[in-house]
Amino acid sequence: MTVKVVVADDQALVRGGFRILVDSAPDLTVVGEAGDGAEAVDVIRRERPDVALMDIRMPVLDGIEATRRLLTGTADLKIIILTTFDLDKYVFAALRAGASGFLLKDTPPADLLTAIRVVAAGDALLSPTVTRRLIEEFTRRPEPVIQRLDGITAREREVLQLVGRGLTNAEITAALHLSMSTVKTHVSRLLAKLHARDRTQLVIAAYESGLMTARAD
Repeated sequence: MTVKVVVADDQALVRGGFRILVDSAPDLTVVGEAGDGAEAVDVIRRERPDVALMDIRMPVLDGIEATRRLLTGTADLKIIILTTFDLDKYVFAALRAGASGFLLKDTPPADLLTAIRVVAAGDALLSPTVTRRLIEEFTRRPEPVIQRLDGITAREREVLQLVGRGLTNAEITAALHLSMSTVKTHVSRLLAKLHARDRTQLVIAAYESGLMTARAD
């Protein structure tokens, strides 16, 4: 199945470069482009892509607000935030808005294509290193704990802690001596119980609930 992609960036050369790269992959295709956030919302709603590459700083409507509007009531769309700076100060807000991850604009071409496939498959684009930095950013913010863990079992809490540390399913399997299918079941139940779109939001839930702190990572 071909993964449909929309590219939203206010620089025409950047959009063109991404389009050429994405279209060079036999399993990916660009179905639309946008030069600002408002246009991105319109194009994405019209074209219904699987994945959107969203610049975070755009005129008319920024990538954060565009992401928030698009993901409200939209279950299937996955958004990758594009940023010039490593852990741009706005990236955290975009992830909380529902984005599945973020990439630097100077990411190697092969890595960008892999990232699109990973997100399209339903996985979050957060490596352990990125997760730790995201957590550090979160713990500096004087925001109240708002996420509750009602109905989460003891084993699910263990899995959530490891997801919060950025571990993959395979790594969780090894750490808890469980089968892969069991770990996947626990992750699926956590997604449902916490009303999370993907693993990125599980990471945030692990910290907003107070289950973990930066010191525990």
